[in-house]
This record gives sequence, structure tokens and C-alpha cells, in this order.
Amino acid sequence: MSKKTSSKKSRKSRHQFEVHNNMRHDNASDWHPLAEEIDGRRDKKYVKNIKPRSEGQAQLMQSIKDHSLTLAIGPAGTGKTYLAISSAVEALEKGEVERIILSRPAMEAGESLGFLPGDLHEKMAPYLRPLYDSLGDRMGGKKVKQMLDDGTIEIAPIGFMRGRTLNNAFVVIDEAQNCTYGQLKMILSRLGWHSTMVVTGDPDQSDLLEGISGLSETSKRLGEVRNVGVIHLDQSDIVRHPLVAEMLNVL
Repeated sequence: MSKKTSSKKSRKSRHQFEVHNNMRHDNASDWHPLAEEIDGRRDKKYVKNIKPRSEGQAQLMQSIKDHSLTLAIGPAGTGKTYLAISSAVEALEKGEVERIILSRPAMEAGESLGFLPGDLHEKMAPYLRPLYDSLGDRMGGKKVKQMLDDGTIEIAPIGFMRGRTLNNAFVVIDEAQNCTYGQLKMILSRLGWHSTMVVTGDPDQSDLLEGISGLSETSKRLGEVRNVGVIHLDQSDIVRHPLVAEMLNVL
């Protein structure tokens, strides 16, 4: 092999190495704690139109359209969170709201965020994965990350809502069974002008000590308010594996 050919191959090898290192550097600066969960096939094909798969789901979707505040109460697998987020995305795309705000309690299953490594966003990531998944299914991963960066979509713990007025927003409060009565009263009073709020939860799956969860009491009291929608879903609305409904009947 001639020296000239060897030199060309050497320069080509160095160039490829530099490009690879640059790509790695760029990718590192764009790292996201849930990139794998909201990327992938969702960027190529994602759900655009959502249709109810049960009578209860149909009632929930209609209530969200008709009321500024809706409480979706029911067991796991009934699509409460997914339908709420789908309605939020639809409202945002139609220009009915300016932003989406998603919130969950910061403590579940007896574990505090303080035990997890990283900043607040990384600490919240495991708890918020279902919300990211639902957003990714509806919008695509890249669009979700872009809107998170520019503030169009905000995801925060319940405690960060205190003192705020949420105007021109679609607010989803998920896993509300892990909120106390005081927390729910606080978050419900954040509702501002031209906003919609959906609260989802299953009173039978609270991670709080018995009697501390405020979801049942809140839904009971608000059920008497004419302009608030309280939708109770049951086993017949479960859209997961049929065995889920059978298990919940005996557990």
C-alpha cells in the first residue's frame, strides 16, 4: 500500500472519529430522563383520534367538554388518565387553551422523592412516566419534548401549584387518591378563567394511611354542584386485559 493511500485512509478515519464524538456530544446535551419512553415509534405513527370504548368513557369525554371541572373516579384500567390527557391535547391543538398542566402527588407507595437521585425533573420522572407515555401516544415524542422545553406543557408536583391561578390552561390532576382533602381543596381552587380541569383517581388504591385520602369526600361534596361533572367508572369500563376486571372484583 502506498504512503499516499495510507494517508488518505488515516485522514478519513480521523474525520469519522471526530464526527462520531461530535454526535455523542450533541446527543448528551439533548439528554432527557424519559427519552426512551417517549421516543421511538411514536414519532412515526401516533394516535390522533380517540373514541370511547365503553358507556362510562363516553360519559367522561362528554363531561370534559361540558364542564370546566370534571372528576373521573374509577378503578385502574378504565382510561381515566389517557382520556383526560387526550382531551387536553385536543383542546391545545384547537387553540382552546394556551398550555397543558399535568400534576401528581410527589409521594407514592411510601417513598419520598428525596430518596431518588437527580434534580426535580429527574426525581419526578418515574412517577410521571404514565403521563409522558400518554402525551407521546397523542403527540409524538419530539413534539412533547419541544413543548416541555418552551413551557407549553408543564408537569409538576401538587405542592408546586399553591398560590397560582391557572388561566387559559387544561389542567389534569392525576392519582388524586394520594391527595389529602386539604391538597385537593387547594388545587381545585387554582382553576382560572378559560381553563378546564380534570381530576382522576381510584379511592380504593390510595397509598396514604386509611382515612387520609380526600378524594372520596371531595367527589361526594362536588357531586351536588351543578356545574361540576363527577363521573364514576367501574369494572365494565376497564379496557385492559379482561383478567384485570376479574381480579379487581375479588381483590
